[in-house]
Amino acid sequence: MRVLIAGLFHETHTFLEGTTGLDAFEVRLGDELLACAGDASPLGGVLEAAKGFGWTVLPTADFRASPSATVKDEVVEAFWREFRLRAEPELKRGVDGIFLVLHGAMASESLPDVEGELLARLRALPGAERVPVFGVFDLHANFSPAMAQHTNCLVAYRNNPHTDGRESAVRAATLLQRCLATGEIPRMVFEPTPIVWPPTGTGTATEPMRGLEALARRIESGDSGIWSASVVAGFSFADTPDTGVSFIVSTTGSDAEARAALAELSALALRTKELGNVTEPPVDEVLAKLLPAPPGLTVLVEPSDNIGGGAPGDGTGLLHAMLKHGLPNCAIAINDPVAVAQLAALPIGSRVTLPIGGNGSRLDAGPLPLEVELLSLRDGHFKLEDKQSHLASMCGDAFDMGPCAVVRHGEVTILLTSRKTPPFDLGQWRSQGLEPRDFSFIGVKAAVAHRRAYDGIAARMLWVDTPGPCTSNVRSLPYRRIRRPVFPLD
Repeated sequence: MRVLIAGLFHETHTFLEGTTGLDAFEVRLGDELLACAGDASPLGGVLEAAKGFGWTVLPTADFRASPSATVKDEVVEAFWREFRLRAEPELKRGVDGIFLVLHGAMASESLPDVEGELLARLRALPGAERVPVFGVFDLHANFSPAMAQHTNCLVAYRNNPHTDGRESAVRAATLLQRCLATGEIPRMVFEPTPIVWPPTGTGTATEPMRGLEALARRIESGDSGIWSASVVAGFSFADTPDTGVSFIVSTTGSDAEARAALAELSALALRTKELGNVTEPPVDEVLAKLLPAPPGLTVLVEPSDNIGGGAPGDGTGLLHAMLKHGLPNCAIAINDPVAVAQLAALPIGSRVTLPIGGNGSRLDAGPLPLEVELLSLRDGHFKLEDKQSHLASMCGDAFDMGPCAVVRHGEVTILLTSRKTPPFDLGQWRSQGLEPRDFSFIGVKAAVAHRRAYDGIAARMLWVDTPGPCTSNVRSLPYRRIRRPVFPLD
């Protein structure tokens, strides 16, 4: 079987300043995609599955970038140009299937639904009209009617933290193999809900997502012809008409059975919607109760600067509070390439005063001038310790933080990176000669996905509210395009 494969992965935070250009994307073209075979990414998973199924893989284009601001239109057109260049000749020869690795929450300057637009273009290519289109996507997608209309079976991750990105890709590939082997071609049925949840409310170990995922598995195990059922938690930091919680099924059964399953999922979401509207207490209120320092490691979680949600990772709100309350033996990572560059020429042990962080968002407290001691300067490349983490689903087996510096101010150790790094793997610290277990307090810029790394070493985990663009208080975000009415805005 001849199967076209492509990937387009970006989670777009439309409330951030600026835009994301092509230089932010890791681009693979043609046979370069094949180098990912066997790695920890979803693309690596589908390529390995393809080998087992005996597919002839037709690689086209794979564009990936970390979550960030609205994507420039030129990126979308560059992807489409490269994909079409390689896809059209193969479609003329004949293609049996198409497999896509997507995020599902990509928005550009003029396209609030990038995936839906590109899928419509794909279907319009000669030879692609009736080819089965399968794929995998992040459960934080903002799924759209166009995505459902132009595909046959898109499968969402089931876990948050995203420990199953690769596994979900293999699951979707297995369903495509079922389609190719049997000749049965499913269709997508989609249902949105009037709900938007912050990322902090979408962990699958707790309600409401735990119950919704359990219900989706029961639906899949029935005899209704449903091949897959996906819970789509949505991405609240994108202002689009499709932002919010939704549900999809891929089915060869009747519309009535599919609609009944979707109605059951929607009803449960509406009954439990308050449980997903998770917010945090003010940082000063939490830190005031932490002295004397309790035994073991306390992880302080700062969702407002959630790097996995697109935030710049240079917010100083939590750092300000650590210093204000005099927390002992604490650490935090700040993305600040300018500070790293200023430190790069200095000998280890130097003391210098420089502004730290605070440049990435107008909602942040701003740069924090500190006198620091330079402890180390190192390369920021590290191999992932956890090949099932959300970071693995984004980048495969390794990540590069860019040049790094470790400095200390009083009781606070600060890891300064040149590239914002989601705190999803402890190799981030260990690659810089720091053992996270040795600290009494660590600040992480995340919402839920960090738990895969830190649950095993933390004595306690406390979420705090600070200023920043990824606030869990979605009522405070300046939505203009989101469909209304929607909970909890209305």
